[in-house]
Amino acid sequence: MTITTLSSRTLNQDVSRAKKATMNGPVFITDRGKLAHVLLSFGDYQKLARQRRNIADALAMPDAGDIEFDPPKVVIGVSSADFR
Repeated sequence: MTITTLSSRTLNQDVSRAKKATMNGPVFITDRGKLAHVLLSFGDYQKLARQRRNIADALAMPDAGDIEFDPPKVVIGVSSADFR
């Protein structure tokens, strides 16, 4: 994977170059020398989006039995209230 870095000005002047560069990896876009945006191919975006699951989605999957989930036990103490 190759990471390409372009300034905002270069991006505006040559969008096709940036689009072609996404075929080799992400394109970092800077604004006044600071990283501001990332341009990805749609395929890379889909891979990234699929990796993000919440616990409910993961447990609802057919292979959820393969996921180890052993949360720590929580002990909640009870104390009397003083209403004076």
